Amino acid sequence: MTLTTIIIGFVALAAGILMGLLFSRSSLNTKAKFIIEDAKKNAENIIENSNVKAESVRKEKEAQAKVKFLELKSQHDTEIQNREKKIQEIEKRIRDKEQKLNDELSKTGKLEKDLDRQIADYAKKHEILERKQEELETITTQKVEILEKLSHYTAEEAKAELVEAMKAEAKTRAQAHVQEIMEEAQLNAKSEARKIVIQTIQRIGTEQAIENSVSVFNIESDEIKGRIIGREGRNIRALEAATGVEIIVDDTPEAILLSCFDPVRREVARLSLHRLVTDGRIHPARIEEVVEKTRKQIEEEIIEVGKRTIIDLGVHGLHPELVKIIGRMKYRSSYGQNLLQHSREVANIAATMAAELGLNVKLAKRAGLLHDIGKVPEQESELPHALLGMQWAEKYGENAEVVNAIGAHHDEVEMTSLLSPLIQVADGISGARPGARRQVLESYIQRLKDLESTAMSFDGVSSAYAIQAGRELRVMVESGKVTDEQSHQLSYDISEKIQNELTYPGQVKVTVIRETRAVNIAR
Repeated sequence: MTLTTIIIGFVALAAGILMGLLFSRSSLNTKAKFIIEDAKKNAENIIENSNVKAESVRKEKEAQAKVKFLELKSQHDTEIQNREKKIQEIEKRIRDKEQKLNDELSKTGKLEKDLDRQIADYAKKHEILERKQEELETITTQKVEILEKLSHYTAEEAKAELVEAMKAEAKTRAQAHVQEIMEEAQLNAKSEARKIVIQTIQRIGTEQAIENSVSVFNIESDEIKGRIIGREGRNIRALEAATGVEIIVDDTPEAILLSCFDPVRREVARLSLHRLVTDGRIHPARIEEVVEKTRKQIEEEIIEVGKRTIIDLGVHGLHPELVKIIGRMKYRSSYGQNLLQHSREVANIAATMAAELGLNVKLAKRAGLLHDIGKVPEQESELPHALLGMQWAEKYGENAEVVNAIGAHHDEVEMTSLLSPLIQVADGISGARPGARRQVLESYIQRLKDLESTAMSFDGVSSAYAIQAGRELRVMVESGKVTDEQSHQLSYDISEKIQNELTYPGQVKVTVIRETRAVNIAR
């Protein structure tokens, strides 16, 4: 602002001078001269005022600069003081740490001296101990030589005999201890286990339909037999070729026998015969047409049976192929026990036991229903039914616990969850209860002989008898060869061998009987 005023003053002065020159050149009048003088005076006044204001501004700025300088100097001094204070604190901490380090070094030096002294003492004691050990070995060798002379045994022979004696004693004691533990565990668990199993059987146990490999087709009169046979046997040959079932027409009054080990084929043949006899038109072309229609009807019925079964049991989300397999179970049997009814019973038993034990009831029921699906393959398979069923369940996306329960219910694979032994027990309960299954006489007798021969293979057994339809094995032992303690071990060994080598429904109780007889004759 001051510079602008000065410039304006100079401009006015120059204008005045210029005007004066112009007026003097043009011989202006005296009034112009006065104007020039006034302009000069005004310019001088402006310059003087400008100088005064500039001096005032300069002094003001100098004062502000001094104040600012003092403030900055004060801040700098404060920062210097704070920094010095921090440096002093850091120096103090360093001195403290140095002092502590010196103290620790002093303690370490003392500990090293103590350690050196202890090492020296240990070396002396170790040297004394080695001398004592040498003296002890010398004395022991002398005593062993004296004992060998007195007993006529070498040290190795005596050691071996002592080890054998100790092993026999330890085995006897261990078996007695194991027996005590097992009896104690049975006292605590037997009552509750019996309660759960009995309640489950009471809730779930149902009658089972006994099926065989022969069906009887009843007719109104024997005249129909001739129509079924046809001219030169054409009709019956066409029917057997279409169904795969052997049709037996004999002297049995008002009955025709259908023989086939495949219940589905047998049912197709029975329904086809019923339709043909009802319709009255029996000839090869008509037979093929009716058999095909009946086969489709059976397939639809299989699917419907599977759906109805899973709805009744409350099992959801099964793959359609598994539903179809469940439906085929209706036409399969195992030891005369209908497979679908058996699977439903196992599912309910497993669900009830799972509820009692606090396990997953839905998974238990699902695994129980599917555990025997490997028994109904459409084509023959070399795999055991448990492994085949496990493969199917895994293929169709079943839970890992369900898959393992299916594969492990006959110990084909290792059990990996609590659900697997539960399904195995439920399967045993359903199949082993009285009246549930029918066995062929030859296989039944062979199983009893296998039980007895297994027991007779052990040393000291004089005789063995399978009783209670193979549920119990009575083993008689010679009292001179088997002691009371050894009889417990023998019972355990026989039961283990039966469990590992034989196949049987339910469980087998092994009872070892040892008696001592004293006989004298009075003459």
